[in-house]
Amino acid sequence: AAEFRTLQNSSEDHGSTHLTLSLLAVAFLSSFGSSMLYGYNLAVVNSPAQYIKEFFNRTAVRRNGTGLSHDSITVLYSITVSIFAVGGLLGSLTVGMLVSKFGRKGTLVKSTVLVFVAGALMGFSRICGSPEMIIIGRFITGLHSGISLSVVPMYLGEIAPKNLRGFLGLMPSIFICIGVFIAQILGLHEVLGKEEHWPLFLSLVVAPTFIQLMLLPWFPESPRYLLIERHNIHATITALKWYRVKANIQAEVEEMQEEQRSLSSVQTISVCELLRDQTCFTIERVGRRPLMIGGFSFMGVCCAGITLSLILQAHVPFMHYVSVACVVGIIAGFCIGPAGVPFLMTGELFKQSHRPAAFIVGGSLNWISNFTVGFVFPFLQMSAGAFCYLIFFGVCVGVAAYVYFIIPETMNKTFVEISQMFASRNNCELETEPLALADQLSLKKMNGYGAVEAKMGHKELLEEKYTWSDEDEE
Repeated sequence: AAEFRTLQNSSEDHGSTHLTLSLLAVAFLSSFGSSMLYGYNLAVVNSPAQYIKEFFNRTAVRRNGTGLSHDSITVLYSITVSIFAVGGLLGSLTVGMLVSKFGRKGTLVKSTVLVFVAGALMGFSRICGSPEMIIIGRFITGLHSGISLSVVPMYLGEIAPKNLRGFLGLMPSIFICIGVFIAQILGLHEVLGKEEHWPLFLSLVVAPTFIQLMLLPWFPESPRYLLIERHNIHATITALKWYRVKANIQAEVEEMQEEQRSLSSVQTISVCELLRDQTCFTIERVGRRPLMIGGFSFMGVCCAGITLSLILQAHVPFMHYVSVACVVGIIAGFCIGPAGVPFLMTGELFKQSHRPAAFIVGGSLNWISNFTVGFVFPFLQMSAGAFCYLIFFGVCVGVAAYVYFIIPETMNKTFVEISQMFASRNNCELETEPLALADQLSLKKMNGYGAVEAKMGHKELLEEKYTWSDEDEE
């Protein structure tokens, strides 16, 4: 008979889980069909800005017999850009309810309908002669991005083993940057940058979402969600068999059970309760920090560089190239860390009961900032000129300093270890209620098979058998 691991699998063995094809496929599909759309929609309105403004003006002439003033067109275009963030804010506020009701994967799949509705509105807006369809479409794409921007890192963080959380957690940020890059390329005049193509350019978001909708439903839900929130041990084991080497299933189920026991007396909390919870706002030291500090610092330097180059470009010809390099540098700095690491760390820093509320808070702040920048920046640029970038320089430097002095790191730690570490740093006790031995979910090992039992009052309620042998893998 083949040798099987004992119940006491070492944390080192458990932490050395390899990247499986299923994990990689789910990370790709969720990031490609959801996260990439966020980056694409951030940049897609830049290239056809003039054509969209002309469309607004022509529509006003047709309806009212007179065109719009320059200020009115600027306000209308600012609304078109920033309404995306309003939708994102509202979408992020629904995350907690959606992921609890439909699960992580279920929320991603069901929210795809928003993209198809938005794509149709924006794609047919010129044919229908309706600027309102563009604005409503942008709002609906914002709703989808507000949901997916929180749910994708939450989903990937929960299906990933602790040694791969960083890699899989950065996949969404990589695809956000890819989305920005694709929008810039497709916006070139030689591709879709001509006037007749801008409705197609705006509605292309439906293509990656369609691919995601066709393939993602075939993959399992988050095992942590299935066990801790749905108490479905059979579905949990089935999901883990998809995502793990089977020798690691037993140890990981035990780790999830430990978290489940620690949350046995803790309900899923609201945003207000999250803000009052004194274990929630600290972290440890080292791993994700270099990406955050380096990314924000580099962006701050580039913002200062843009200001300097714009001031000097009238006197120093090569400053034009410096300003272009600084713009590219800001995008590069954003991709290094700020694009995705904050959402990765949000998923790591908060335990299961706090995680939905934490993503609501983080997502809301993100979208409020997006709206503020999108709406105010055109007017700020007109009033402050080149010096408007110094505001962003100050924000970037301030965040980099905050991360350097305050924020530690969560790399290669389980969720329970992170919670315990935060509690000890804050001299707090974890809200746990140890269960009696007869009430605990236990694992046994019998002749190469693991039997999962749940006992309540000495009566056996559930027994599910599963195997993690090499023969079963084949």
